[in-house]
Order: sequence, then structure tokens, then C-alpha cells
Amino acid sequence: MNLRTLSIAAALTLFPLAASHAQSPQLKAVLAQMDAASAHFHNAEADVRYDNYTRVVNAHDISVGSLYIERTGSTEHMGAVSYPLAANGQPEKTPANIINFDGATLRIYTPGTNQEDRFKAGANQARYNSFLTLGFGGSGKDLAAAWEINDQGPETISGVKTEKLDLVSKDPSVKNLFSHVTIWIDPARGLSLKQIFFAPNGDFRTATYSNLHLNTRINKHPYDIPKGATVINH
Repeated sequence: MNLRTLSIAAALTLFPLAASHAQSPQLKAVLAQMDAASAHFHNAEADVRYDNYTRVVNAHDISVGSLYIERTGSTEHMGAVSYPLAANGQPEKTPANIINFDGATLRIYTPGTNQEDRFKAGANQARYNSFLTLGFGGSGKDLAAAWEINDQGPETISGVKTEKLDLVSKDPSVKNLFSHVTIWIDPARGLSLKQIFFAPNGDFRTATYSNLHLNTRINKHPYDIPKGATVINH
């Protein structure tokens, strides 16, 4: 799985079956906190640092950017923009890509080719939403419904107490993309501070979140996809 495929797969599945294993008291408490936080969730925005590791060449590709998740009624909306790093370690001025999801269609815009790839959620709507809310406003109940959860205990990140959860999807098609996903979640706010998506071939994608804002007004202009791009429908 190459870097572009891994990135698109993360976006596509960014964002059910009943839980079958007994939960520990600690995990039950964490999921209950997530349920409570989800009930009051409207939106979240964060800066993000991506580390895409490709095993076959033993290389890391780093980019930075920001994203937002917004809930309108029962619909989840998402926007993300990422910038590659220049040789001096600073972000380039032109984004590597801009991603939008309006609840029905995922749009991935690549400025370098002026191409916009569109993917309809369709029958995969539940899968899209499960990844979109993976640590951003999703309830504990929904998390347990879509994933087998291994609670690996508390861990402090940037002064915030998080719970480290390792997740294995109950959807075989997702398992073909990611053997497992590890998230560090602040259950009191229902927000992830870190996520790692592990591909079966040894590649992985780490997202580290900072400067998180919950239930505030979001400036969506940085996430706009310009008009005039070549549209490819998938």
C-alpha cells in the first residue's frame, strides 16, 4: 500500500455489529465518559501533524495542517488541509491536499494536479461516519459497536490524561486496510490527541493533534476546494 493509497484509505474510512466481549470496569467508565461528551458535541477543530511511514523504503513523510469535524443533526461534516514540509522544516505554501466530506460525498483535492477525486458514501455511510467520529465526538456505544477494543490503560500526552485504546475493526473490509488502529483519547471531551493507523503490510500513519478547540465557531475558508478542478468520480 503506497503513501497515496494509505492517505486516501484513511480519509475514506475516516470516519455495525454488537459488542461481543465483556468490558473491564475501566473501559466501561471510559466509554460512559465518551457517551456523555458526545451528547454535547457540536464541533471540534485541531492542528495536526501527520507521519506517514512506508516500510519497504523505511521512510517517513511528514506533513502538517488542520482539520475540523462538525455535527449537524445526524450528519457529520469534515474538512482537512495538509501541507508538506520544506527542506527548512517549515510548511510549504501550497497544500498537499484538501479534503471535504459533506455527509454524503468525500472530496479530495490535489493542488499539484488540480484534480478533485469524489467518492460517494452510499452503502458505506456507517463506515465513513465511524472513522470521522473516531475520537472526535463519537459515543462510546458506537465505538464498541464498530470495533473490538483493547484498553491499554491511561497515558498522559501534553499534560492531558488520555486512555490508550487499541481497536480492531469488526468490518472485514476495514481490516484489509488497517490491521488495527490505536487512539489516545481524552474521554472527558471525547477528543483524540493521537491516532496510529496500521496497515497489514507494515506501513502506518500517525496523526498527532494539538491546539484543540471544542464547540467554537469554525472558519471554514481554509478547507474550501477551489472551483475549476478536474473532477474524477469513483
